[in-house]
Amino acid sequence: MTALSERQTDSARRLPAVLRARVGAYVSLTKPRIIELLLVTTVPAMMLAAGGWPSWRLLLATLVGGTLAAGAANVFNCYYDRDIDRLMHRTQRRPLPTGEVSPRAALIFGLVLTVVSVVLLAVTTTLLAAALAAGAIFYYAVLYTVVLKRHTRHSTLFGGVPGAAPVLIGWAAVTGSLDWPAVVVFGVVFCWQLPHFWALAMRFRDDYARADVPMLPVVATPLSVGRQTVAWTWLTVAVSLLLWPVGADFGIGWLYTTAAVGLGAWFVVEAHRLLRRIQRDADTKPMKLFHVSISYLALLSIAIIVDVLI
Repeated sequence: MTALSERQTDSARRLPAVLRARVGAYVSLTKPRIIELLLVTTVPAMMLAAGGWPSWRLLLATLVGGTLAAGAANVFNCYYDRDIDRLMHRTQRRPLPTGEVSPRAALIFGLVLTVVSVVLLAVTTTLLAAALAAGAIFYYAVLYTVVLKRHTRHSTLFGGVPGAAPVLIGWAAVTGSLDWPAVVVFGVVFCWQLPHFWALAMRFRDDYARADVPMLPVVATPLSVGRQTVAWTWLTVAVSLLLWPVGADFGIGWLYTTAAVGLGAWFVVEAHRLLRRIQRDADTKPMKLFHVSISYLALLSIAIIVDVLI
């Protein structure tokens, strides 16, 4: 084998690895782990609206469209925040700070995802679902990322709107309208995001301070953050219990209610444990609450699905 042919063979072998790395970089811009959490709430909302399993075509189209829409919003977030991402240990290895993807390519990618997601939802589900998805992208990319995040401690509160939007999108995809059960589940996810994210922000407080981002743990005392975390955890559980009377005609009964009480108690207890550790000036271990919050939302969503089916 000649030296030229050996080099060609090596290049051919390296090409798939290079291609995988490039695709992986673009996928990471969409923050797939965050999208997974968002989609967890889409399926139970659709099942509540349909009174059971919606058609597989509708379910798949909504999940794909919702994934692309959430991905678009996250890409725009990465594009705008590329300067502060370089300053934070948690984000400095994202594709834009490392140069794996250029800012122009990321912006084009976000625009393509936006168009494809909205058109897909409009064609395969309902116009209301498509409009809600477009609104959520705009809210997260512009109102939260550009207007609020770097300028107010309340950005997490207002940023909870697009984070809970998949619930409304899922319901609207089935019915073409909205109803009170969708509003209640939206409220659960909205309230849940505050203790969930504040726990993460406590863990990475120094990162946000280095980037001069006024997240609550940066600008408030640990005791204040702990008390607000407990308050919003209680509010999350209280709103979750509203689904029993509001969703009774949609299949919600004793199974969901029992699960909501038990899971809510677990969530609240962990929030109070975090507060007690703060009060004792001990190692706060906020990621314990963060992981419990993820399990809480996932199991609560499963409880909705099971209760609708039985």
